[in-house]
Amino acid sequence: MTKTAVFYPQGVCSRRYEITVTDGKIEKIDIVGGCNGNLKGIVSLITGMEAAEAVRKLEGITCGPKPTSCPDQIAKALREML
Repeated sequence: MTKTAVFYPQGVCSRRYEITVTDGKIEKIDIVGGCNGNLKGIVSLITGMEAAEAVRKLEGITCGPKPTSCPDQIAKALREML
């Protein structure tokens, strides 16, 4: 089963995520805004990964003094999709 969702992150520089999960695995993530190189790296690392595993790895990461980060917001989006 394939599910695609759009998520608008809060408290970070990125503005929009479009995520596709197929049979529990991350198939594709498109991110608008944020730190381009860092987010490309994160997307490359978690594409093909079980969404639940990505949530475990990314959840709770902060960015400087902020209580959240782009990885944490990706985890939140994935959690909503599961």
